[in-house]
Amino acid sequence: MSGHSKWATIKHKKGATDAKRGKIFTRLIKEITIAAKGGGGDPDGNPRLRTAILAAKAENMPADNIKRAIQRGTGELEGLSYEEIAFEGYGPGGVAIMVEVTTDNRNRAVSEVRHAFSKNGGNLGETGSVGYLFSKRGVIVVAKAGTNEDKITEVVLEAGADDLSEEGDNWEILTSPKDFEAVRDALKSAGFTPEHAEVTMIASTYQKLEGAQANSMIRLLETLEDLDDTQNVYSNFDMDDVPVAH
Repeated sequence: MSGHSKWATIKHKKGATDAKRGKIFTRLIKEITIAAKGGGGDPDGNPRLRTAILAAKAENMPADNIKRAIQRGTGELEGLSYEEIAFEGYGPGGVAIMVEVTTDNRNRAVSEVRHAFSKNGGNLGETGSVGYLFSKRGVIVVAKAGTNEDKITEVVLEAGADDLSEEGDNWEILTSPKDFEAVRDALKSAGFTPEHAEVTMIASTYQKLEGAQANSMIRLLETLEDLDDTQNVYSNFDMDDVPVAH
C-alpha cells in the first residue's frame, strides 16, 4: 500500500493556525449541533455526531458544552438555527478551493466568502466547478515511533482501509467514509493510538505555486479559515516546501 495525499503537511500547518486563533471549540460546537439536528441526539445511532463528539473530547471540550450543543441541535434548548453551505472557487494560479461554512446568516456568509476570494487574487466558481477534484475520505494518522509496519498493515487491511503510506514521522491511513470508524477502532484495539482521525476531503491532484502566487494563496486560505462561519477549507495547493505566511 502506498500513496501521498499531502494531507499531513497541509493539515499540520492548518492545525497550527487553528490553535493560534482559538476557534476550535466554536467549530466543534457547530458541528455537534448540526449533526444532532440532522441525525438525532443519540451518538450510537448517528455516526456524524459520534465522530464530532470524539473530536470534541480530543480537544478537551467540557462534557456540559457537548451536551448543550446536542440539545440545541435536537431542539431541547433554544439556539441559533444553522445552515450548511459549500462554496467552490479558484485561488491564484487556478488552484481549486472548497469552503464549507455553517452559518445562521446565509447572506453574510456569501458576502464574506466572496470578499475573501476577490481580495486575495481568487474568485468564486459555480457549484461543481472544482468539486470533482475532491473526494470524501477517512484519514487516520499514527506516529511511526514504536509501531511495527507489518502489524499496522495487517490491522488496517483487515479492517477495510484503502491505503497506508509513510508521511514523514507518521503512518497515514486512508479509508472510505463508511469504513472510517471500523479502521479507527481496529487500530485502537490493536494498541495503536491515532494522532489524528477525521473524515475530510482529499484532492486527486495537487498544484505547486511559487513566489508571489504562493504567498497570495496562503493569505487567501488563512483569510477564508479566519471567517467566523468557516468550518473547513480544502484546496489542491501543494504546500510542501512553501513557508507559512505570518
